[in-house]
Amino acid sequence: MKPKTLITYSQLATFLSCRQKMRWRYIEELVPLERAQALSFGSLIHDCLESWHSQQDLPAVLDHIDRIYSDRATDEKQRADWHLATAMMKGYVKRYPTEDFEIMALEKKFEGPIVNPKSGRVSRSFRFAGKVDGIVKRGDDHFLLETKTASQVDAAYLERLWRDFQISIYSLYARRVWGLEIKGVIYNVLCKARLQQSRGETEAEFEARRAALIAKSKTGRSSAKRRLPESDEAFKDRLAAKYDEPGMFVREEVLFTQGDLQQVAGEIWDLTQALLEARRANAYLPNRGACYQYGRACAYLPLCQSPDNEHLIPTFYERQPPHSELAEEPAAAEAPIF
Repeated sequence: MKPKTLITYSQLATFLSCRQKMRWRYIEELVPLERAQALSFGSLIHDCLESWHSQQDLPAVLDHIDRIYSDRATDEKQRADWHLATAMMKGYVKRYPTEDFEIMALEKKFEGPIVNPKSGRVSRSFRFAGKVDGIVKRGDDHFLLETKTASQVDAAYLERLWRDFQISIYSLYARRVWGLEIKGVIYNVLCKARLQQSRGETEAEFEARRAALIAKSKTGRSSAKRRLPESDEAFKDRLAAKYDEPGMFVREEVLFTQGDLQQVAGEIWDLTQALLEARRANAYLPNRGACYQYGRACAYLPLCQSPDNEHLIPTFYERQPPHSELAEEPAAAEAPIF
């Protein structure tokens, strides 16, 4: 019997957004080189929080950040991200030195059947897989712990959390795979400070500013002094003060109902049936409304615009198996957690 294909939330979300994009990533296995080589700030913070929650060792967390951004002395982007990650984790530990829940599991993978909720029939083509950030216990109740990094948290952002399809799916599979009743999810949101380290001004910039001030002055003179680059220590102090502000770390709790999970089960079934139809027909239509989102072009737009250009793939993309987040790790003894 042919093995079933693994499906993840990311693949379903991509299929919903644009079927052509789903084909490029999950069937052709193409990843943009620029994105593949970039340091993922969100992934780093996930790693740092996993380390902190499991070991409660801040120096080890900070050492990990130092090693990730080893070229920060010469790379401005790395230096900016290093400052931000370091300040964020120091601020997080200061805000949450202890928790009101017990950590049951971190970065826990799962795999389970896709079931038609109306008939009980199990898909012969697909299985669903994923990885939860954390499972925690508060009193007698189990919750998913979901970490997010965000530029800002406002009413619209919180409203989106209440409609989070991904976490509803994960709650459904916690029951299917582990027999675990999930009461809800605790969203653990860390905001990215928008502060920038001042680079000061060059001699030429200073002279231009000084000349402009003199031109406006009635005396024909100016006492302006050249703005010097902000020191690392001064910038660290500003970031630390920012992360002392209440809105930089947000905890939001969302509860589930049986009806929510039943609806999600139906949505997963319907989506995988649509995916199966597309696969059988080898027809993955593009969604032209998704070519430009969040102020930038889709990473696969060049392929859609010039599919016969033989130089595009070797120049701008590399092949990478899908679902890399579920790749097998070195075997280790794993104690029961539930």
